[in-house]
Amino acid sequence: MVGQTHKINANKAIKHYKAKGLDLSSILHRPAAYNSLVVRNTEKQDHNIDNVLDFTILKDSHRAMYRKEKMTLQYPISNINRTVGAIVSNEISKIYGHLGLPEDTLNINFTGSAGQSFGAFGASGLTFTLEGNTNDYLGKGLSGAKLIVKKPKNADFKANENIIVGNVCLFGAVNGEAYINGIAGERFAVRNSGATAVVEGVGDHCCEYMTGGRVIVLGKTGRNFAAGMSGGIAYVYDPENKFINGLCNTETIEFEDITNEDAAELKTSVEKHALYTNSATANELLSNWDKSLSNFVKVMPIEYKRALKRLETEEQMVEELTA
Repeated sequence: MVGQTHKINANKAIKHYKAKGLDLSSILHRPAAYNSLVVRNTEKQDHNIDNVLDFTILKDSHRAMYRKEKMTLQYPISNINRTVGAIVSNEISKIYGHLGLPEDTLNINFTGSAGQSFGAFGASGLTFTLEGNTNDYLGKGLSGAKLIVKKPKNADFKANENIIVGNVCLFGAVNGEAYINGIAGERFAVRNSGATAVVEGVGDHCCEYMTGGRVIVLGKTGRNFAAGMSGGIAYVYDPENKFINGLCNTETIEFEDITNEDAAELKTSVEKHALYTNSATANELLSNWDKSLSNFVKVMPIEYKRALKRLETEEQMVEELTA
């Protein structure tokens, strides 16, 4: 029935008082050449799946995949390369299950502008380093891999003032790490449930519906941060107090003081970010860490805090009963 507009009966529709003045004839018009045109699926489509970059990676990474030998590979990448890492991760999960490979077993360095869903469903043992930028859905469903995105060595722009990854990064991520040497688009870490990410700025709706993991923002945020956030923890660098005074949605969260344990966790993540990306922002913060730490805000979901408290109480009761 695709394109068969002559089969549509509009009489009943235009009897309604709201539709009386509508004339859709120009939209539904069938051109004279219509009968000679193909308007529905009449032949099998070829998506060229056999030639995607992942199959090249699988072929080149045999020793890492099947012998667990550490390897480093390098490839150019462009925006026609979408969902890079998904097929490789599928192969890892088929062989080793959810545990994947040991950390940093297969290191792959990419240069260029990656397509959508770079590092999607990335399994443990994979480390993807992209020198360039990427489109939307970076790290979608991340499952243990480490993703590093940094500006090109010869770039003269300031990383913390430029967008380097697209929207909806780490959507539904369950495990893994991401280090982004620049600004992310909107809805960063939406539905994140276990990944740890460091980024130098984000657009609107960061940490939306987040249920777990850690997000560390070393720069500016957009509005509506933490909308519907019910788990995990976020740390935001906010020296001018702009974040706490209007950019964060406080319906489900509250701001907390940073504990010694938080400070250690935060510093470790920022140090990793500096190591992996050579971030000027991270290095500057680390150069005077005590002062930098005082400007971070901890975002704690209220329900998550209550759950942690209940768990702590239950553990204390068990200890008392077994003492």
